[in-house]
Amino acid sequence: MMKKMLMVALMSAVSVTAFAFDAAREAAKQVVELKDGSTVYIFKDGKMGMEDKYGRPTRMKKDTVMETKDGQKIIMHGDEVMRLDGLLKQGHQGG
Repeated sequence: MMKKMLMVALMSAVSVTAFAFDAAREAAKQVVELKDGSTVYIFKDGKMGMEDKYGRPTRMKKDTVMETKDGQKIIMHGDEVMRLDGLLKQGHQGG
């Protein structure tokens, strides 16, 4: 019984986390996973927003070089931390 309850709780947490990303991922042209566990959202206008490995919008200085999980290098353009924050909050509120 305890295992079933734990499994349901775990599945609920995963689905809530996945839902929170929907608004940000929908708004982004591309989502890039970084080597350090962070995620960069590249929006249709070319500007970027960064989320740390804990799911929090994070500031990144313009022209900072970041390394993707597969070893590629990308450069930060436009720190859209407020834009990303709004999208992540929108996901938490259900749209």
